[in-house]
Amino acid sequence: MHHNLRLLDLNLLLVFDALYRHRSVTGAADELAMSPSALSHALARLRSSLNDPLFIRQGSQMQPTPKANSLYPVVSSTLGALNGELSQIARFDPATSSQTLTFAATDYTAAVFFPEFIARLQTLAPEIRTRIVYSREYDALEEILTGRVNFAVGFEEGSVQPRPGLASLELFTDDYVVAMRKDHPLADKPLTTETYLQLGHVVVSPWNEHHRPIDSYLAAQQIRRKTVVELPSVMSAPFIVGQTDLAITLPRRGVHQLFDTHQLAVHAPPFPIPPYTLKVYYRAIGGQDPAQQWMLEQIRALR
Repeated sequence: MHHNLRLLDLNLLLVFDALYRHRSVTGAADELAMSPSALSHALARLRSSLNDPLFIRQGSQMQPTPKANSLYPVVSSTLGALNGELSQIARFDPATSSQTLTFAATDYTAAVFFPEFIARLQTLAPEIRTRIVYSREYDALEEILTGRVNFAVGFEEGSVQPRPGLASLELFTDDYVVAMRKDHPLADKPLTTETYLQLGHVVVSPWNEHHRPIDSYLAAQQIRRKTVVELPSVMSAPFIVGQTDLAITLPRRGVHQLFDTHQLAVHAPPFPIPPYTLKVYYRAIGGQDPAQQWMLEQIRALR
């Protein structure tokens, strides 16, 4: 029974899994607390056992071969299931756990999600430490797959293809509004497409993306808005909008969370914009981890 497995040191599957996710001998070695030399020797044994190079160096990365790509889903899901079962032995107790859980987010997604979420954690799991790092992309795929973060809080606008290896949980959807200071010359006028295009705009682009849904819609009509200020962070936007004749188009919840709405004129956009959808992303095979299961239950409770 299990003849093929008897030919393989099963510890090498951890090496395979880490190297596939990191695409780096050094990164995989760091995760496994091995020296790069020891990991290279382990990889040589794995190549010999499976009769395939498995990973080929291309530039600074170790790229998987077709055989490695076909093996990874099976190896990853098996290791994840085993890890989950072993984790059940040491029961996760939120009331006493001092575990650190890391979330990737932008300052905007942190502002609209974390205040209520952290308040809930403080009541149910006061010893848990929550670490928030800046998200490099909306779903922080690489950070999650390499284990640098446990969850990513990100938004989707329009139809986005699911990323391999990730699962997601929808938090909420929100409509966009257009905000300007209350004494803006156009504040009391109906907001038409023509009026919207007369405005100068503050645009927040956390990942320097170029295909924002608002601009994509306008481009389809062969028109474009006048972007005067482009920001990587939303935090300075309230001060800019409050002291200039510039406008900003943001989801409604963010405007109410971050701006002094008593000093604003808020309008519905004069054209359709796809809704803002906020999601939490996590590694799909980690679903059996008790801490992740519990955390997802707390996230669901806020929906």
